[in-house]
Amino acid sequence: MNNNPNLSSPYSESKTISGMDPNLARYDGRPHERKANHDSPAVTGAQKTRAARMRSMPEMYRRSMKPAVVDRWPARRLFLRGAQATDEQTPASLSPSKSSRFAGWRASAKRRRTVLTLLVLAQTAVASWSLACTFPSPELTHLEIAIFVNFAVLFSWISFSFWSNVAGFWSLWKNSKKFAVTEMLNSTAERLHSRTAVLMPICNEDVVRCFAGMTAIYESVAAAGEIEKFDFYILSDTGVAARQKQEEQEWEKICRTLSGFGRIFYRHRRINIKRKSGNIADFLRRWSRNYDYMIVLDADSLMSGEMIVRLARCMEQSPNVGMIQTAPRIVNRESLFARVQQFASRVYGPLFTASLHFWQLGESYYWGHNAIIRIDPFVEHCGLARLPGDPPLGGEILSHDFVEAALMGRAGFEIWLAHDWSGSYEESPPNILDELKRDRRWCQGNLQHLRLLFGDRIRCGHRAIMAMGIMAYASALFWAMFLVFSSIEVIIQSITTPVYFSPRPSLFPLWPIWHPELTIALLTTTGVLLVLPKLLSYALILKRGEGAVFGGAWRLLLGIAIEIVFSTLMAPLRLWFHCKFVVLTLLGRRIKWNAQARNSETGWAEAVDQHGLATLLAAMWMTAAIYWNTALAWWLVPVSLPLMLAVPLSVYSSRLAVGRAIQKCQLFRIPEEIAAPPVVERLQQLCAAQERDTHAVDRVQASSWQLLARESSTEPG
Repeated sequence: MNNNPNLSSPYSESKTISGMDPNLARYDGRPHERKANHDSPAVTGAQKTRAARMRSMPEMYRRSMKPAVVDRWPARRLFLRGAQATDEQTPASLSPSKSSRFAGWRASAKRRRTVLTLLVLAQTAVASWSLACTFPSPELTHLEIAIFVNFAVLFSWISFSFWSNVAGFWSLWKNSKKFAVTEMLNSTAERLHSRTAVLMPICNEDVVRCFAGMTAIYESVAAAGEIEKFDFYILSDTGVAARQKQEEQEWEKICRTLSGFGRIFYRHRRINIKRKSGNIADFLRRWSRNYDYMIVLDADSLMSGEMIVRLARCMEQSPNVGMIQTAPRIVNRESLFARVQQFASRVYGPLFTASLHFWQLGESYYWGHNAIIRIDPFVEHCGLARLPGDPPLGGEILSHDFVEAALMGRAGFEIWLAHDWSGSYEESPPNILDELKRDRRWCQGNLQHLRLLFGDRIRCGHRAIMAMGIMAYASALFWAMFLVFSSIEVIIQSITTPVYFSPRPSLFPLWPIWHPELTIALLTTTGVLLVLPKLLSYALILKRGEGAVFGGAWRLLLGIAIEIVFSTLMAPLRLWFHCKFVVLTLLGRRIKWNAQARNSETGWAEAVDQHGLATLLAAMWMTAAIYWNTALAWWLVPVSLPLMLAVPLSVYSSRLAVGRAIQKCQLFRIPEEIAAPPVVERLQQLCAAQERDTHAVDRVQASSWQLLARESSTEPG
């Protein structure tokens, strides 16, 4: 293993800031690779100290990170079962040295998952039988069988979500602390002994926002009194030269402002290999020997110092834990679409995360950001190998976070969701189109998990998480097939003459029997399963006495009602695009990986380009339904009408002015807006100050140009 810190590479590990004394640097002709030349006779001792202080990255101490080997063929493992461990066994060599702080959680998880599965299967069986009874003939046709199968799959998905939320509601209502991550912490206030790296990978992001976020986090950790145990890294994959230069300048600025040289680091990676996962892996191979844990952020992430210190202390006291994932809250959103998403996340989020924690326990999610990770087992067991074959289902693993959590669990470590902790924040896409661009990447990444779902020694909880990720997008295809098959069935029933006598010998005719009451009951049940968890969230907020921080109980209830209508309008738009994403991925179409927009509005031309085809098809669908069967048209209105209105919905929901008007009406309020947490308030102050400075510079430049123009006009011709 080569530990030479000056090893030549295509990365910028030891760059010095621009404007530095040329006697302190030697430039080798490659961009962004200046290395301090301490052997130059012109360099004094003070200059050497200054050069060391201003290096953008520490010295490297390399280590290897090998890709994990996953046997993806269950049939082969079954054949060799006698020589290999089963899925629920972990090799002793991979197990942590100490037992879990939560004795018996695996047995409890098994019982909870069994009960949940039985409830879902029983409810789905009853609903599917009811659907079968709505068909007029006792002998199902091939089309009716297809409708039946699609319905069973979709209803089981809805039922699973419902019963998970009921379990989460029950645990929150009782304020149960069993297996809560807060119980891992001892009451001691002992100072930290470990070292943690806080990593922010970025790629063509809003530079001011990223560095303002890092500044707010740094100051918050310093206020918590443990700053000496943390280092902060901005890991850039930015490909735009001007923006990369701005990143260097912002790094120098915050280091000078915070006296952060030697604690805040910046690295620009010239070759974007494996995107974010490759960025993190490069850091681990070069500098992970210096740290016990790492906290991974996104460009729009924000975490309080108290939360960060608590995570590190929890990892110190729980050596069997490999990851702790926090539950980020969405903040700082302004457009109508983003404010609705922010409101829904804040109101329904606690119930949603509690329901996940209830059945996942120590085999929980890793969402790729706002989480702490134990470095040594991650390096040893969580290296990502390329999937065989070509993209999109082969090649680099895109949704790497689920896979990394599964590999960590396979190695015997626990992954917990800190659903009951506050202090973790993020921002969401500003409009539906930017959300869908992100979903396109997630869709391809999640569908890749089809090839890892039955990998060897992956634990049951992580298999279920992968299956849920797949179903999150595949369900759109099932919904589309269900709607198409149902429409065809109704049209066939409308235009064909009923057959009363079977081709086989029979004394009695086969009278068609209709059961409209069962159809209405199924629709009502489905609606209740979808809406009731939102009302349960409302009940929890009132029980905790938090209605006032949402603007009052009645305003909160009105916000929930409007959110239900808004999400109902947006659901067909998501269904159309998710269905298209799944089909294109299965057909082998690759995606483009662009930087995510953080604050933009949708123009009319873009909306027509993206939604025009869906609008046209929805209009044709409704026209055909009206022509063949008017009753069918009424049933299709909840799906077809939003698609026909997709263009104005997409445009106006992205408007900042509409969102701000809603905010003035005190709708969709969240507690973080009424009393902003210190780290959120500090971020807002930094961004506002930067915006004022930018406007001041623009005004000065405009005045200068005007002055030059007047002087030019007064000069004699």
